[in-house]
Amino acid sequence: MAKKGFLEKLINSPLAAKAGVPQGYPLRRYTPGEPLLHAPVVVGGNGRLVDALTRTLEGPYKLLKMEADSPRAGIVFDATGLTRPEDLHELHSFFHPQLKKVADNARLVVIGTTPELIDDTDARIAARALEGFTRSLAKEMRKAATVQLVYVDPAITSENFDRVESTLRFLLSGKSAYVDGQVLRVTDAPVQAPADWEKPLAGRIAVVTGAARGIGAVIAETLARDGASVICVDVPQAGEGLTKTANKVKGTALPLDVTDPAAADKLAQHAQERYGTKIDVLVHNAGVTRDKLLVNMDENRWNMVQNINLVAPVRITEKLLEADALGANPAVIGVSSTSGIAGNRGQTNYGTTKAGVIGFVDSLKDRLAELGGNVNAVAPGFIETDMTAAMPTGPREIGRRLNSLQQGGQPRDVAEAVAFFAATSSTSVNGNTLRVCGQSMLGA
Repeated sequence: MAKKGFLEKLINSPLAAKAGVPQGYPLRRYTPGEPLLHAPVVVGGNGRLVDALTRTLEGPYKLLKMEADSPRAGIVFDATGLTRPEDLHELHSFFHPQLKKVADNARLVVIGTTPELIDDTDARIAARALEGFTRSLAKEMRKAATVQLVYVDPAITSENFDRVESTLRFLLSGKSAYVDGQVLRVTDAPVQAPADWEKPLAGRIAVVTGAARGIGAVIAETLARDGASVICVDVPQAGEGLTKTANKVKGTALPLDVTDPAAADKLAQHAQERYGTKIDVLVHNAGVTRDKLLVNMDENRWNMVQNINLVAPVRITEKLLEADALGANPAVIGVSSTSGIAGNRGQTNYGTTKAGVIGFVDSLKDRLAELGGNVNAVAPGFIETDMTAAMPTGPREIGRRLNSLQQGGQPRDVAEAVAFFAATSSTSVNGNTLRVCGQSMLGA
């Protein structure tokens, strides 16, 4: 153990940095009460949304003119006006001079029109090209700066631009510190802006499974911070940790095995008895790993992972929907993984379930939209947890650095993404799987 500690200290030392071992730049994460960004924002482009962008951002952010020499912590480009392949040179024309003035921890966001919803061939090609640009630029950035792409429904104009505000606030803040090189799609569904953007979940009743420890406990804390009343769920064996989490968030504890056929009924009953209402936010965080090469994997390892990670979220959600036990504008959030996108050796069971979570989101998005709600998933990459801390030094240190930000994420990074999806201001964000991985080099 002492040797392992020494190696870790050496790999993360200034000496190792001088030798070329990536150390990662400190991430500026969100702190309530602090400005969303630490320097002004520049808005550019000549698309249909540029005026609405400027109007929306000038409230919470300080805006700069494009030609200003001051450092900028936010750069937003409206690319909806790029309707031919020949127009893509405007990306270079705008960003080339701006990149020399980027502050540390800057947030760069490109707004485009959702390609699948464009009929014109040239415009569709130009819109799809934006994904290659943003993902590539994200890999060029330094000092924890990130780049994201937001595709918006062609029906979104300056008149209904409120559909996009929640997404911009998330991406242009420390809440998205470990989100990089990602694509979010925004629909034309109506949204409800919060009375206080510091408390976007005020009045919402949220369920978080696997809440006794780790990422689940931090999700519960983050939802409570944003104003939600939280029902903390975990297996009865985790009762001590579950009670600790519930007390910390001033919520309620519900010892429950999510694979119990009556789990949905018990969740609905608890919400009604303790809060007198339905469930508004459902976070399927409970999950396990039982890693083995498939040739050596027994049936019990496969079934346990399958039933907890995938079957339980699917069946619980279906039963709650059938029983009309979800409230107005319900939000359902699944926890996937980069292993479900890229695959991982020794994790055929886990990767299968985490890819299934993505299918779960895609299959339910229309049903949730009919209820005025949404369903999305977060897909964490290398997150600093007890599980990753127990890994051998070499694989752990490589895993931490195998992304554009060259470091591991924190449980709070996953929790911030969950809270973003859970707000009524985000109901237009539906059917997405958002990787919280620092733009991992593994997978798309």
